[in-house]
Amino acid sequence: MAKISRPSTGRHRLAFVLLLFLVAVGICVPVFALLPSLSSHQYLPPALSRDEKMMSRRFYIKDDKFWKDENTFQIIGGDLHYFRVLPEYWEDRLMRAKALGLNTIQTYVPWNLHEPKPGKFVFEGIADLVSFIKLCQKLDLLVMLRAGPYICGEWDLGGFPAWLLAVKPPLRLRTADPAYLKLVFPLLYSNGGPVIMVQIENEYGSYGNDKAYLRNLVTMARGHLGNDIILYTTDGGTRETLEKGNVPLYNVYSAVDFSTGDDPWPIFELQKKFNAPGRSPPLSSEFYTGWLTHWGEKIAKTDAEFTAASLEKILSRNGSAVLYMVHGGTNFGFYNGANTGSDQFDYKPDLTSYDYDAPIKESGDIDNPKFKALQRVIKKYSAPPHSNVPSSNKRKAYGSIKMQRTISLFDLMSMTDPVDVITSTNPISMESAGQMFGFLVYESSYISKKSGNILRIPKVHDRGQVFVSCLSQDVDGGVLRYIGTTERWNNQPVSIPTTECASNTSLFILVENMGRVNYGPYIFDEKGILSTVYLDGQILHGWKMIPIPFHNLNQMPNFSFEIQRTKKRSKKFELIKDVGQKEPALFAGEFSISSVKESKDTYLSFNGWGKGVAFINKFNIGRYWPSVGPQCNLYVPAPLLKPGRNSVVIFELESPHVDLLLRSVDQEDFTCGSNDSKVNQL
Repeated sequence: MAKISRPSTGRHRLAFVLLLFLVAVGICVPVFALLPSLSSHQYLPPALSRDEKMMSRRFYIKDDKFWKDENTFQIIGGDLHYFRVLPEYWEDRLMRAKALGLNTIQTYVPWNLHEPKPGKFVFEGIADLVSFIKLCQKLDLLVMLRAGPYICGEWDLGGFPAWLLAVKPPLRLRTADPAYLKLVFPLLYSNGGPVIMVQIENEYGSYGNDKAYLRNLVTMARGHLGNDIILYTTDGGTRETLEKGNVPLYNVYSAVDFSTGDDPWPIFELQKKFNAPGRSPPLSSEFYTGWLTHWGEKIAKTDAEFTAASLEKILSRNGSAVLYMVHGGTNFGFYNGANTGSDQFDYKPDLTSYDYDAPIKESGDIDNPKFKALQRVIKKYSAPPHSNVPSSNKRKAYGSIKMQRTISLFDLMSMTDPVDVITSTNPISMESAGQMFGFLVYESSYISKKSGNILRIPKVHDRGQVFVSCLSQDVDGGVLRYIGTTERWNNQPVSIPTTECASNTSLFILVENMGRVNYGPYIFDEKGILSTVYLDGQILHGWKMIPIPFHNLNQMPNFSFEIQRTKKRSKKFELIKDVGQKEPALFAGEFSISSVKESKDTYLSFNGWGKGVAFINKFNIGRYWPSVGPQCNLYVPAPLLKPGRNSVVIFELESPHVDLLLRSVDQEDFTCGSNDSKVNQL
């Protein structure tokens, strides 16, 4: 089995890997970037000498205030994550944030995007952190960098790479000492760049109490960044979370977050108790402009005037705030996170859209009450001149797109390189099989009973669709008979009807990784079949694990999706519609754009389809699930489109549209699913 061996000292091994990573980012040639880099950072900007720095540029804390050079400074910032926006739109979104009145941008750095495989570093395309920071500087925006290693952020595994889950014996996440900081050093404010503060970890006080872990992070950060930068932590505004999350005696500033509408000033007074005297400027480093939404919930909305009034309570008394989010963006690819409720089975995956009900919408639209209300408040406290408000980007509906079924699940399995198929007595996790995202097929066989069989999988993460096939009759023809679905949140036995097979019946279970938990006690969230499988109460042995190789965000596709592809296509799959309709399959279509000027933002409407993942011109735009909702449409930014033919490929897991039609529309839509949707209605 393809596993990562763990040395005797897991903590030090992980530190070494990340230290090597920090050194390597300056010299490696990043690969698998679908999108073009805005600029090369092969040669980073030179740092000023210490004397020049002290004379010219300095950002610091004194007298319970922030100071920029020799003037007091009120941070009016917003979170905007470069990895949730196409690079071609970074400047557009930053200009809109500036028009809102912001002077600072805060962003996470997701480790899993930058090192998707051990030793493989990606800092181009949508992962080009340096270009994003330089763009902020060009627009006269300061930067607060949330370097992790844990970020939360409704992002898969809270930013940790999934390959950590394959290390045996298991690592304890959030108990080691990684950082991303050598790359950032030349971009610090004192070195001529825009970065004024660097966050250590994220809301650690809500998770643990390992002060050695936090001190190690601080020591590493200081080693790479020096003593001129403000290091900070963010924790909930309670005594317990601040006690657990702060780093006493290490000159680390403790910031707070709390629910919008809470009285901020008693919380800021509490904040002072966890900072050195004179070193506690009031800062809400996550002022919530909206909230996240899971599949099966109604879309989260918060009142614009209430949000603006809550912000003014902070700004009117010279407090600082960072809007979370100023612009949410999109969870492209398979990187959406998830939450849990009372236990690990109470699973709540996040939508593809990360609109967050922020003042700058997912599409960049600012013609909305929340933007206007917040702008009205911020202008009272931000220094002129105020930026002009950009016009909204135009959107276009390209109409109906006729899709055709091209490749069945069976054909996808047959296209897998035999070298990548793993055999094992019992099922193994996706991570142990080397399949970090997407889908994995588990194959076994059994003897069918005349009365049927009962399949039970105590632990599947996250959703398993069960199929059977007769080895002697069907498999050569590629017919998989759908039996049922078992789910993490609704784990029920699956009744398998009798099959009249000449020999053993082949069993296939397609397991979907729907996004790893990013917050809370169940963050060690392995995917796949994680338990023994029982058939009629007896352990079922003898398994094959077959990867389905869909590419993730910022990766080149591993196999072609051409519409014309017919190689190995199953004729039976085309003919037996009552069976084929239930078998997952690739569907492909295309639409044409006459010129560059006609390339506009659009949305794909999945009304009438079941559940799956979609690709535009081979770019993974995310998951759809309109039957559960609330998201009906997936956002397609114009930079993904091109003059001429544009390809659309979807992997449909359940039931395709009766007429095999997709529609390109010009509006978002969050009205799908049941009208009485409740939290975790899954």
